[in-house]
Amino acid sequence: MSKAIGTVVVTGASRGIGAATAGLLAARGWRVAVNYGASEAAAQAVVAAITAAGGQARAYRADMASEAEIKAMFLAAETELGPLAGLVNNAGVTGGMSRLEALDAEALRRVFTINVDGAFLCAREAVRRLSTRRGGAGGAIVNVSSRAAELGGPGEWIHYAATKGAIDTLTIGLAREVGGEGIRVNAVSPGLIETEIHAAAGDPDRPARMASGVPLGRSGSALEVAEAIAWLLSPAASYVNGAILPVGGGR
Repeated sequence: MSKAIGTVVVTGASRGIGAATAGLLAARGWRVAVNYGASEAAAQAVVAAITAAGGQARAYRADMASEAEIKAMFLAAETELGPLAGLVNNAGVTGGMSRLEALDAEALRRVFTINVDGAFLCAREAVRRLSTRRGGAGGAIVNVSSRAAELGGPGEWIHYAATKGAIDTLTIGLAREVGGEGIRVNAVSPGLIETEIHAAAGDPDRPARMASGVPLGRSGSALEVAEAIAWLLSPAASYVNGAILPVGGGR
């Protein structure tokens, strides 16, 4: 383990890209606030793996649809782990697979509330702590977008793709808003990645079925996305701000 860098909040960190990111950041010296919405056992398993390897982490429940829970999570994390230095805005849901003509209004509201409202509120809490204008020491935010924002998700999840388009806009706008206050804001845009998100959306075989359409000829791993996130958080990316980095094998 390297010397602790600072505290980073990773939302949606009980599985998939979030879990891989939490583990990698801990190994590189970050103190990690492992956020989860419902899967406490999975989040605690991520924490246990980190601490067994000599890292520092704690699990925090916060529903991304609840402003009060998001605010409480950030307060608890900085109290128990130390001053915030970074945020990985990863939590999200697909809202299930559906053509637009069959989309349920409640599903639409839920996917936008969690994916967009939650990301905005987490970014707000991070800025309030990191901004040099507000007495902070600066830091970095990495939003997890999706290649769906450009591809559109036709026939599957146009609604999900639209939320990721909003994340791209948030990334660009916030980067320009707070870049002069010591905060870099960037995004990763994963493509076809082997995570539980496909099964949760009702199509567990989707990565294998669609891999032939990726120029590299395969789906990616959560760790490959985590590596990109870790780089954007690191000093190695010190002049990168407002970037949306595709991690999709060329798709």
